Amino acid sequence: MKTFDPRELRNVLGQFATGVTVITTTDPAGNKVGLTANSYNSVSLDPPLILWSLARNSRSMNVFSTCEAFVVHILAAHQEDLARRFASRDVDKFAGLKTREGLGGAPVFDDCLAHLECRTEKRIEGGDHIIFLGRVMNFQAGDHDPLIFHSGRFTRFGT
Repeated sequence: MKTFDPRELRNVLGQFATGVTVITTTDPAGNKVGLTANSYNSVSLDPPLILWSLARNSRSMNVFSTCEAFVVHILAAHQEDLARRFASRDVDKFAGLKTREGLGGAPVFDDCLAHLECRTEKRIEGGDHIIFLGRVMNFQAGDHDPLIFHSGRFTRFGT
């Protein structure tokens, strides 16, 4: 089997432009947890399924590996600051942010391009990541341009 330089492979994979999401849930004590991810994808309309993946060594893995529900927020072009906040290692990523309670108590941001409230359907081993398969239980779409991630940086249409 051929071996690859991980950095080179990451650079090649980064050529695929993706949307940007923030995934939220709550821990068993009810604390809000969230992270930025661009590893989101639709899977099925019937039943309504989506997936996203998380590195096994993520600090949030212990919470997401046991949560029953999560919310995928598809970010709009005006939400780059939110993407950066949830990609950081700050202790309280939710400080000063307005949320409402969604499925299973997961926090929901209302001003996104879209959000999907999901019940955790399955966790699948995927190398150095865990793939989360979620059944969409509720969703809402807004009317904004998307935030895009390409070649290791945020961008927007036409830039």
